[in-house]
Amino acid sequence: MHMEDMEIIIVTLMMGFLLAIFIAIPRVFKSDQRKAVQSNNVVKAPKAYTKAEVSLHDKRTDCWIIIKQKIYDVTSYVEEHPGGDAILAHAGDDSTEGFYGPQHATRVFDMIEDFYVGDLLE
Repeated sequence: MHMEDMEIIIVTLMMGFLLAIFIAIPRVFKSDQRKAVQSNNVVKAPKAYTKAEVSLHDKRTDCWIIIKQKIYDVTSYVEEHPGGDAILAHAGDDSTEGFYGPQHATRVFDMIEDFYVGDLLE
């Protein structure tokens, strides 16, 4: 075998090896990412609370509200609420009537789901 032939074979093998690495590495990372996403997406059953339990969350720093038998922890939203302290009027209590008032744009119906913590026990 000639030296040139050996060089061509070595270069070809190295390029094949590098190509295999570039193909395999993303698959390994994607597999790890899928596992991480799957482990973080654990589906939990909603918790149920009594009205007495909800009533304990009636402060600016701990504010839960009830809307149509569902409970929402809106504590992190209290300071951002465009209506100011109006959100605190029914803290720890049923806020259904106020929530569905004419002052709210339709986007609040989508936003509220981010604050869902459970259902009201009757």
